[in-house]
Amino acid sequence: MRSRRLAAIAIVGVLALSACSTDEPPPMHPSAGAASAGDPYYPGDGNGGYDALDYHVGVGYDPASGHLDGDTTVTAKATQDLSRFDLDLRGLDVQTVEIDGQPAKFSRDKALKLVVTPASPLRAGTTFHTRVRYGGDPSKTAHEGGSENGWSRSADGGAYMVGEPHSAAFWFPVNETPRDKATFTLTAHVPDGWTVISNGREQGTSTAAGKTTTTWTEPNPIASYLTTIAIDKFTVERSALPDGTPVVSAYAPGAEAREGTGSQLPEVLAFLSSKFGPYPQSAAGGIYLDEGIHFSLETQTRPTYAKWAELLTLVHENAHQWFGDSVSLDSWSDICLNECFASYAQWLWSEREGQNLDDRYRTAVEITHDSTDFWSRKLTGMGAGHEFEGVYDKGILAMHALRRRMGETAFDKLLHEWPAEHRHGNATWDQFEQLVSKVSGQNLAAFVDDWFRGTKRPADADLYPGSLRS
Repeated sequence: MRSRRLAAIAIVGVLALSACSTDEPPPMHPSAGAASAGDPYYPGDGNGGYDALDYHVGVGYDPASGHLDGDTTVTAKATQDLSRFDLDLRGLDVQTVEIDGQPAKFSRDKALKLVVTPASPLRAGTTFHTRVRYGGDPSKTAHEGGSENGWSRSADGGAYMVGEPHSAAFWFPVNETPRDKATFTLTAHVPDGWTVISNGREQGTSTAAGKTTTTWTEPNPIASYLTTIAIDKFTVERSALPDGTPVVSAYAPGAEAREGTGSQLPEVLAFLSSKFGPYPQSAAGGIYLDEGIHFSLETQTRPTYAKWAELLTLVHENAHQWFGDSVSLDSWSDICLNECFASYAQWLWSEREGQNLDDRYRTAVEITHDSTDFWSRKLTGMGAGHEFEGVYDKGILAMHALRRRMGETAFDKLLHEWPAEHRHGNATWDQFEQLVSKVSGQNLAAFVDDWFRGTKRPADADLYPGSLRS
């Protein structure tokens, strides 16, 4: 009996071992992550194979020489078995790359991509940490002009970073696509007497051995082009919104006269909140430059303003904190989801000040009545290189016409539901059209096509809907 029992136990043990072997991870089939995020307008931007979760950017900057030393850790989750993957990094020289503390091989591709090969493949679903040490003079990196400014040095020796669609890759390794939002922390070291302003909440500043170290953290996901750094001898104003949200506004030398404009931010945010719902960001404020750049930018929580910016610019860039920053586009062809809303916010502010928007609309239509150039600009699906041609002017008229076509109650609901439904995420033009139909209870496909996809002046029924007919 005992020998039979021992034999039975041995058999059971073998079966148990066999059962355990079925719990082993499946074999890996590693391959390289894609060298593009897939947006046809910018096919070289972004990368595949992973989802960026967090950037911890460390930089030391010397205003006298313009030299930057970087030490950035990218936390990401593999979405496939990865043999290698790319990060976007422009111009700067890379010294070392590590993955989870282990050295990784790296190379450059066309000066835009940092190609990283881990010591062993990364399994799908694995969270990994890529640390990159790098350096150089970022102001020497070529940029394409337009709204891509590259790393810029101010007249007094400071520096600032604004650009759309390319910005982050000029100063840290990144998956540079709005499709892959992540949290962001910056720790910056500069000589005493200089101040660093960035996104989110100020975590503290310390000084030692002639260096000032400041840390900023943005806990909400952020599209890479909305990250920023500004280094100057700023005058900094700190306060809080009624709900406790911290407000930090910084004025570069020469920009102090705009403190009066900046002081109106709480009033502007209260008004925009009444139109769009609660303020969605972790902090607020602004970076006021004394620079003649031709655009201001909605850098998240803390827009960056050119020297010419005034109150309506403040309204526009802070409307983006809902439309573009909290709710980010998925494809650059859908830029109207950012700019048409933010531009129309300027009209809403003017309406608050007593302006009759129907009269303003009719005047604008009359002025542009025979302008083929004006009406030919598509507001979605406009084609690469044409993204910003119509969204700031025709886009405003389209939004006002949509308001009159939907009716006041439905349009107000749209302005609240869109940012609430996609808070801190990405959204598409198709989703916007679906919400328009749902909220209005009408089939507005023909109207939307006429205004947003059309290349001619809309038919009179769409040009003068609702109260605009009178």
